Amino acid sequence: MTTAQTLAAGLMDYDEAIQTYDPVLGLEVHVELGTVTKMFCGCPTDFGAEPNTQICPICLALPGAMPAVNRTAVEYAIRIGLALNCEIASWCRFARKNYFYPDMPKNFQTSQYDEPIATNGYLDVKIDGQTVRVDIERAHMEEDTGKSTHVGGATGRIHGAEYSLLDYNRAGVPLVEIVTKPIVGTKALAPQVARAYVTALRDLLSSLGVSDVRMDQGSLRCDANVSLTPAGNPLFGTRTETKNVNSLRSVERAVRYEITRQAALLATGTRIVQETRHFDETTGTTSPGRSKETAEDYRYFPEPDLVPLAPEREWVEAIRASLPELPWIRRARMQADWGLTDLQMRDLLASDAVDLVAATVDAGASPAEATSWWSSYLGQQANVRGVALNELPITPAQLAAVIAKVVDGPLNTKIARQVVDGVLAGEGEPDEVIAARGLAVMSDDGALHAAVDEALAAQPAVADKIRSGKLQAVGAIVGAVMKATRGQADAAKVRQLVLSTLGVEG
Repeated sequence: MTTAQTLAAGLMDYDEAIQTYDPVLGLEVHVELGTVTKMFCGCPTDFGAEPNTQICPICLALPGAMPAVNRTAVEYAIRIGLALNCEIASWCRFARKNYFYPDMPKNFQTSQYDEPIATNGYLDVKIDGQTVRVDIERAHMEEDTGKSTHVGGATGRIHGAEYSLLDYNRAGVPLVEIVTKPIVGTKALAPQVARAYVTALRDLLSSLGVSDVRMDQGSLRCDANVSLTPAGNPLFGTRTETKNVNSLRSVERAVRYEITRQAALLATGTRIVQETRHFDETTGTTSPGRSKETAEDYRYFPEPDLVPLAPEREWVEAIRASLPELPWIRRARMQADWGLTDLQMRDLLASDAVDLVAATVDAGASPAEATSWWSSYLGQQANVRGVALNELPITPAQLAAVIAKVVDGPLNTKIARQVVDGVLAGEGEPDEVIAARGLAVMSDDGALHAAVDEALAAQPAVADKIRSGKLQAVGAIVGAVMKATRGQADAAKVRQLVLSTLGVEG
């Protein structure tokens, strides 16, 4: 398409947009904390419960209900702040953020405003071999809202819906919002930087044990702020905020789309509107939401029902001492120990298999076997079932037990897959599956000899080829024996037996 055609379509060619404008990013990531109870009450936080079954007068803000701070949530917030190299406040407090939404039972959100628990940090991310430092402005505590479901209509949004349903189970679940400072100087890499940052942040939060970071379930959500300024101009342009982007790929796509959309508007002299926008996963486009409020619009004031927080230095330092090894440092160490290539490690990371492989190795399997099983056969089974790897009903210890039987001889790879299938089907532990299904490598040499003789007698022409030195023909006999024994023969042993029977050197 020509420049005129792309502008007419409401977009500018990406490369042209980057030549003309400098993108400025701001990323706000909301992470639901993995506490047992909510931020200010004792209601459970289980995902997927029946609507409006995990609520109480406190999280519904009924008259006379008084909140109390969840200590574990505060600890998790401090862990996050320390891991992001932030300064932890010696004194902070909550505020009321006032806005009126149906999914806000209080008509305000208990959050932190000008006195957050963690400030001035950073997170380094790697892009194409270079390190980009993303500066963190703040990480503050707040509570999540409820959930609105708009029924009817084509978009699932309130416009065009026949009616809406409200579920307050999520209202009051503890959140930490991590806000970056403006990310500048990224040019064409801006979408990749956004994705790499959220990826690194997700890995870090997972390693800290503070959240399950399930973007598909909303426990990790990203708001992507994008603005453009003429190349070389130090003044920032007007930003838009694409809300609740819920996958790593979508973060990259949303930023890229907004750059091309805003560039096309600016090129035609159209003013950028400061607003929230929705990202459409199907089309990869954004659409207008609402005009973006400023801090003044929210009428923040200190929460009168909660006392300020003053984390003791000793407690903060104890939390610092308990922080785990950073995930990228741990991965580099494991990659070296396991002898994996960069591509193999990248594949394990993409499928969230690193921890599963590590646990399988810890249970006694070799890194090569553990990597092969999780990245190939079990990866296929997860795809078939439409679940994540770690949701498969098999543990690393169970897999290690199966691998040990392959190494020691009772099983071959084909039979081992049948054992794994049995475990996945809920038939019990590997030994129980083996016993119930009668699975084991054939140990009766007499029966094996008989199977080889029968296969050779059935294929005399193949036997003659092997005698004449065409050893590739052995495969046909081995295959026949494996079929006759239902895969329970040892293929290597069968091959040697075929050659010895025919008097051929292997």
